[in-house]
Amino acid sequence: MRRLRAVGEMADADPEALREACIGAYRDIRADTEALVAPLCTEDFVIQAADEASPAKWHLAHVSWFFETFILREYSPGYVEFDPAYRVLFNSYYEQIGAFHPRAARGFLSRPTVEEIYRYRAHVDRHMLELLDDRRDRPWPEILERLEIGLNHEQQHQELLLTDIKRNFSVNPLRPAYRADLAVAPARSRSALEWLSFGGGLCEVGDTGEGFAYDNERPRHRVWIDPFRLASRPVTNGEFLAFMESGGYANPALWLSDGWARVKQSEWSSPLYWERIEGEWWQFTLGGMRRVHSDEPVCHVSYYEADAFATWSGRRLPSEAEWEVAAAGHTVGGNLRDAGYLHPVVADAGEGLRQLYGDVWEHTASAYLPYPGFHAAAGALGEYNGKFMCSQMVLRGGSCATPADHVRPTYRNFFYPHERWQFQGFRLAEDGD
Repeated sequence: MRRLRAVGEMADADPEALREACIGAYRDIRADTEALVAPLCTEDFVIQAADEASPAKWHLAHVSWFFETFILREYSPGYVEFDPAYRVLFNSYYEQIGAFHPRAARGFLSRPTVEEIYRYRAHVDRHMLELLDDRRDRPWPEILERLEIGLNHEQQHQELLLTDIKRNFSVNPLRPAYRADLAVAPARSRSALEWLSFGGGLCEVGDTGEGFAYDNERPRHRVWIDPFRLASRPVTNGEFLAFMESGGYANPALWLSDGWARVKQSEWSSPLYWERIEGEWWQFTLGGMRRVHSDEPVCHVSYYEADAFATWSGRRLPSEAEWEVAAAGHTVGGNLRDAGYLHPVVADAGEGLRQLYGDVWEHTASAYLPYPGFHAAAGALGEYNGKFMCSQMVLRGGSCATPADHVRPTYRNFFYPHERWQFQGFRLAEDGD
């Protein structure tokens, strides 16, 4: 956690130390992105298998566009853009910036080439490092704030790179591995499911002001929570398979109306990436095809599927406030990207809450809405989170593709209830006494 948090926590520190921290964080995170795409062949950078899964090349360019647009063009006098056409090509959704290329058509961009995109990144890096190393008087608090957002933004796209590569590779009948050398987690005995009780009451949730947080995590506020119980670990493949074998995907009584419509429209009968091969269930992973391990957390399921399973089991999904209160005091750590598996693993044996962080983003029953008192930032950066606070659901905890220094107890991820391509799973909750 030190690499990113040091930048914000040193705002009042020695200017040279702050400058060194900023440059180090910038170099590290930019290098992480390029390391993630190193296993790809040139042809892999362009494909787009689904509207929501952008090509790897687009990600590399967009995160550079972000630094160029929100920092260099505003705070680096005399900065000359690498190519003015990139203002449109690699703008994601910032209407106040101007026009943007349609998301679903990003895979049609064979040009600019991958080589040109790397030169674009180098161009942005050179000017960013020059700016950060500049000793002249500038509005450094504003630059620092935007730098932190930009670095966290790039880390979000690092996770998206992995999930999108997996989605894009999955449609290839060869089922190619992103990395055939990915380690498989050591075998573990099955982790028994416990139900842990929480007293509830008047609780505080949201950003505590310690380190970086997105605007959608603020302001910290009080919520009333009734007593509840939370499962000690996420639902496993084996448990979800029992739902499938009981006819879960064929029983409309278990599903929300929109969920049932999606089941019929998309012909869902299993989690995304599962395949039945010679009587056994297999799943596509970033390491290629692997047998479904019954004790690993179920992954790549939508909110609709999580809710249907909860209904089938006689329980429910936790609210995001319940999840955050339960996670309070637990150290951030687990099977995050830094562990190197890039796939959910079996929970550790033991007592208490397990797998809160890493493995799978956990669905909650909470709609993605603004906290009381929320105000979007002025200008185009206010579009980062605020304008999406409708029709999506909140997920918590991070996944096996999330950088370890990117998550925190108050982090709010959000996706549409039908989406499955992220590393998404869930744990159950029930009302307490």
